Amino acid sequence: MDYKIIATCAFGLENVTARELKDLGYEDLKLENGRVMFEGDEMDIAICNIHLRTAERVLICLSEFDAFSFEELYQGTLAVDFPSIVPLDGKMHVTGKSVKSTLHSVPDCQSIVKKAVVDSMRKTYRNELFPEDGPVYKIEVGILKDRVTLSLDTSGPGLHKRGYRESSGTAPLKETLAAALVLIAGYDGGRPLVDPFCGSGTILIEAAMIAQNIAPGINRSFVSETWPTFPADIWEQVREGAKLAEKRRKLSITGYDYDSYVLSTARINAKKAGVFDNIYFYKEDFRGLTMNDRDILLITNPPYGERMGEAGEVQELMSKLGRDKARMQDADFFILSSMDGFEKAFGRKASKNRKLYNGRIMTYYYQYFAEKKVT
Repeated sequence: MDYKIIATCAFGLENVTARELKDLGYEDLKLENGRVMFEGDEMDIAICNIHLRTAERVLICLSEFDAFSFEELYQGTLAVDFPSIVPLDGKMHVTGKSVKSTLHSVPDCQSIVKKAVVDSMRKTYRNELFPEDGPVYKIEVGILKDRVTLSLDTSGPGLHKRGYRESSGTAPLKETLAAALVLIAGYDGGRPLVDPFCGSGTILIEAAMIAQNIAPGINRSFVSETWPTFPADIWEQVREGAKLAEKRRKLSITGYDYDSYVLSTARINAKKAGVFDNIYFYKEDFRGLTMNDRDILLITNPPYGERMGEAGEVQELMSKLGRDKARMQDADFFILSSMDGFEKAFGRKASKNRKLYNGRIMTYYYQYFAEKKVT
């Protein structure tokens, strides 16, 4: 069956996710805030869930319509042929959000949609009650400026949950954002990669997976695998193809951090991700770290200095990072930071910067290119 598919992503990453989709062979993409839309079938849903690195979820768009009243919301939902999607025992879970819309009460909208879904099921199955003890079908009602989008989540847990990260410290960087940082930086495994504030190793692990073409969803399951309308062999085929496409090779990837416990976590995560042999983790305080003056790519998410008394310390760290860049003219530095006055502390204006959201924190991705690349 053909569907209108939505790959959701963090704001600011739409073009990165679209590039991933184009590399997978998809065309006629439509980009909106936080999502990329395209056409596909069950095989495409499996491919996107297993292969997309920067998407948060893969959804099926069930319907789009305007609704200014609960009756319009009910009728618009009732018009969807839910029995063709949800089996008799399907567990129908409704989530919602509403922005700048007449129907602003999300709980009421969820109740109306759930009632319409059940009424749609009753017409076909001739049942008054449904056990809802089978596969999960999470239906999302999203209303933006009175425009309703009904969608069905095919992923289950968010796609950032690759399955390799047990612990991530106090300020985790999502795997999807870490992968985006690596892709924006253009890392392909051809040069040494360094993260002087590596924490639990997420950026380096994602980089190793990208360089070796390891599909991010290869070792996890997805809720749509449990749906009877999705043949099991589709998922088997996609996973088998992903395994065959892996390119195991030697990489030069190095991470530093001053915290022994966090580094032990990073090593465990790297082992679970299958890339431990390609990443070297060292205990080192950045203030005493001397990086070699060579053609390296540095990608990092340093401390933001949000706690009281930390701002001055972080400013000193960024000043040292700037001095390192001035010394290492052949290196490229890519730094994600929410720090006010970052460029002043660093000592120079970035070649480029890009606004990204780390969770709910607005950050900038500062890009300092090698001197030979600046024109």
